[in-house]
Amino acid sequence: MHVVVNAATSADGKLSSRRREQIAISGEADFARVDRLRADSDAVVVGVGTVTADDPHLTVKDSALCEQRRERGDPAQPARVVVDSSGKTPVDAEILDDAATTYVCVSDRASRTRREKLAERATVVVAGEERVDLTAAFDELEADGCEQVMVEGGGELIFSLIEAGLVDELRVFVGPKLIGGRDAPTLADGEGFVADFPSLALESLERVDDGVLLRWVVED
Repeated sequence: MHVVVNAATSADGKLSSRRREQIAISGEADFARVDRLRADSDAVVVGVGTVTADDPHLTVKDSALCEQRRERGDPAQPARVVVDSSGKTPVDAEILDDAATTYVCVSDRASRTRREKLAERATVVVAGEERVDLTAAFDELEADGCEQVMVEGGGELIFSLIEAGLVDELRVFVGPKLIGGRDAPTLADGEGFVADFPSLALESLERVDDGVLLRWVVED
């Protein structure tokens, strides 16, 4: 499985404001790039915090890209995946509609009631005791045919995936905004590293809209 983290940050590395409100950081050219990356992926992954804050749909918007997926024998839309240890994804969330297959990855601490409600709208994957065991969950996704996975946030999930050694590359659009705030989410939140910092190799740098797109490969 090849795992790509894709994100848009402000010039000071923030994903959104301290209120966790969605902010338009990139423009039309980057939106189109993200749509192409979704279309090239077998699954799009987010954490439950992103679902509760933004209620994203996570579908490919360009009908021509959907048709290209059909022509190569894939579903029109990539699968959508929510990492949600306690099973608190709202049952009316956009990501649980019938536009595409959806997986909700929970841990053992998610109640049976919540699992059953979510199972009415999605495939529930149980992995881990208190928190989702990301390696086990991704192994199950790979067994279901997910070879390229796109991760769209948020910062807690991205940190956890990097910590677990599951990320192969990062594609980060850095936009022309300053957000600030010590409590505003960053690209990689979580507990943070204090040693053995992951190293990145810069593969490319490209101007997009009024910002810059950076592509890094995670080094072993």
